Amino acid sequence: MMWSEKYRPQSIADMVGNEEARTAFVEWFAKWKKGTKPLLLVGPPGIGKTTLANLASKQFGYDMIGLNASDIRNKQRIQEMLSPVLSNLSIFGKQMIFVDEVDGIHGRSDFGGVEGLIKILKEPTVPIILAANSETSDKMKGIKKVVKTIHLKPLPPRLLQLYLQKILKNENAKLGLGSIIKIIINSRGDLRSMINSSQVLVTGFEPSTERSFERLNVEDGINAFFKANSKDEARIVLYSLRIDPREKINAFYSSVITSNISQIEMEKMLQVLSEADLLYGRIMKTQEWRLLRYLDNILLKLYQKDISIRYTKYNLSWPLLNRLRWDGRSIKSLANVFAKKMHISKSTFATFYFPFILFCMKNKKLELEIDDTLTELLEKEMKLLK
Repeated sequence: MMWSEKYRPQSIADMVGNEEARTAFVEWFAKWKKGTKPLLLVGPPGIGKTTLANLASKQFGYDMIGLNASDIRNKQRIQEMLSPVLSNLSIFGKQMIFVDEVDGIHGRSDFGGVEGLIKILKEPTVPIILAANSETSDKMKGIKKVVKTIHLKPLPPRLLQLYLQKILKNENAKLGLGSIIKIIINSRGDLRSMINSSQVLVTGFEPSTERSFERLNVEDGINAFFKANSKDEARIVLYSLRIDPREKINAFYSSVITSNISQIEMEKMLQVLSEADLLYGRIMKTQEWRLLRYLDNILLKLYQKDISIRYTKYNLSWPLLNRLRWDGRSIKSLANVFAKKMHISKSTFATFYFPFILFCMKNKKLELEIDDTLTELLEKEMKLLK
């Protein structure tokens, strides 16, 4: 079990740090009545904003309706989701609303979303709590005018050290002072990050050097993932592998396609990687970076105990790589056709499938029924592999 879950606070009093902010939060909840200004919690990730809302709903007897930035991008969407709650039509008893990452609303598709939310915030009929990592955007200015703001600060290093030492004692585990200091510095006041990082080191996934887990390289991470003894351990490795999302997907892809696993296993894993790639594509297209939190959950589906997959960097020759990068006309022609047939994006085909198709054709593992034009294009690319 992950320590961040095992040591998750069971009440607001169990939380660490930000005593004044938590006191103000409890007072707001205890005195809440219809018309009370909604509450905005502002602070860095991992500081406890969502935990505060969850614990308050339990302690004060509310059913929490959780939303995020994507749910409130459109005025009509807001009305559809919240009208039953705001008009007290729910049959589930007392309810409250929690909107996470409200500062993440952006783009054209949020037309009317902020205005619709502000209208609701002006006339609250149930407790409403908002959470934001920052309050500096233009769209947050309108929201701040109709809410009460409470700031949560990063936890001081001394408090983090005491809390970590308590966990280590409970787990009968030890870390050197140098490792503890590195973890605390790298966490930047993020309690959740600190706990996950500590478990990574204690459970043995850190390479046998004095490097911080933040510098866990791709090869060590991929190998540790597939060597993990349980899904929980594999999840810890994913969290510790803090590299560019595209690089993470590519590393798993290259390792999977060069492994000696069955066709059925290969098909399942490629489907998972396709799902991860689609998510990343959506993030890049919409800039909804909050969705990145789901990437590791998708990649976790790749885990199978005792499967024979080890890290492999899928290399192509420099002439082919150079052609892939600079001679875009023929590649685009191929990508246009294959992307439609395979129901994927052109960039996905060019990045993942095209090199693999050429590799298979070179080794006579694949025959394609395509027209003369595409055959000619593929033959040109094949010459570079010889």
